[in-house]
Amino acid sequence: MRPRASAFIATSLDGFIARPDGSIDWLDDAQALIPEGEDCGYLEFMASIDVIVMGRHTFEKVLTFDPWPYGTTAVYVMSRTPVPIPVALAKAVHNHPGSVASLVALLGQQGFQHLYVDGGLTIQGFLRAGLLDEITITVVPVLLGAGRPLFGPLPNDLELTLMRSRAYEFGFVQSTYRIDATD
Repeated sequence: MRPRASAFIATSLDGFIARPDGSIDWLDDAQALIPEGEDCGYLEFMASIDVIVMGRHTFEKVLTFDPWPYGTTAVYVMSRTPVPIPVALAKAVHNHPGSVASLVALLGQQGFQHLYVDGGLTIQGFLRAGLLDEITITVVPVLLGAGRPLFGPLPNDLELTLMRSRAYEFGFVQSTYRIDATD
């Protein structure tokens, strides 16, 4: 059985997930607006997943976080070239050089049921492959003007259904969409 795949990501109002150089300093600044004790649904989402899939750039960025934010949760890094994995993470982090479809099939065979897909290029790959089921986007009220976009080219239109939306008093707007099957 194919595992469900969901993305949970923040963007600037103009649709960027990072600056052109990959910096997310704008997101760090925005987090200062969030009241203590509020996580915008992140912990609930993380409790629902059993494996994380990300691209190489996202992995390299997450490696700079102290401490490693995913504990012992399995992480698969999509990269055509080998990814250096720190010894301390060797049991949890794996490199996958193949396609999105081959990774999803592998994770299904291994019994995983809910994937957290992270990183712009990886999310775009899952969308193009028709393998992303749901996306939660938290829009932060900042315009970057340039950067790494969340979305990219698609082979056809994708229909989405709004499942829920919430406006936070500190300016964030979070919407969750189901990605509907296309013909």
